[in-house]
Amino acid sequence: MRFAVIVFPGSNCDHDCYHAMKHILGQEVDFIWHKEGLFQKKYDGVIIPGGFSYGDYLRTGAIARFSPVMKAVDGFAKGGGLVIGICNGFQILLEAGLLPGAMLRNESLKFICKDVYVKVINEQTPFTRCCNRGDVLRIPIAHAEGNYFADEDTLARLEDNGQVVFKYCDKDGKITSEANPNGSAHNIAGICNETRNVFGMMPHPERCAEAILGNTDGKNILASMLSHSAIFTGACSIRYTDYKQDR
Repeated sequence: MRFAVIVFPGSNCDHDCYHAMKHILGQEVDFIWHKEGLFQKKYDGVIIPGGFSYGDYLRTGAIARFSPVMKAVDGFAKGGGLVIGICNGFQILLEAGLLPGAMLRNESLKFICKDVYVKVINEQTPFTRCCNRGDVLRIPIAHAEGNYFADEDTLARLEDNGQVVFKYCDKDGKITSEANPNGSAHNIAGICNETRNVFGMMPHPERCAEAILGNTDGKNILASMLSHSAIFTGACSIRYTDYKQDR
């Protein structure tokens, strides 16, 4: 498979995503500069990485949303291509209208950088095929504006449609207010669109995808995109072997 990693001024997790997909999972990966209005190659997936695009001026993701490359991302998504937005990438997808809702400042009004636990709510997406429903993953967060917000009707629709993919929880999988690091509505840590091909999450799976980092839980999510293709149906079995060893 071939992946595109979008690079904005201020992106700082682009190389992490590139490394995870190319050197850990062995896929072809290209960096795509934000001024590119069209993709010059055919891609199977697009990654919008974390960071501080345009210095987070105005609102996180508010300026990046107008970059020429987002027209290409929008067309790619509407054509059924897989798009994952991580942290700032999630914020950009919200601002671009590719996912519903918005991000507010963390409830504590502080930048938070730590490992958190998330529970798999929907395992039937291209981004969770290597997970089981109810699995608890330990993944790091690093954000100041990760407080997911949507009106009650939107939240109800997300829940009813199975668009809530991950929720913050404790290590035992209990979804509580104490386990919610930023005040997100319904403890939401990640959501997808109605057609399941666009996904955003605040935690960073690319930062915990290899054993040298002491945690490979994030590899579940990245490998899921490979297993979505019939060519890579073995990706999950490889991951679960690693997972059992880690535990």
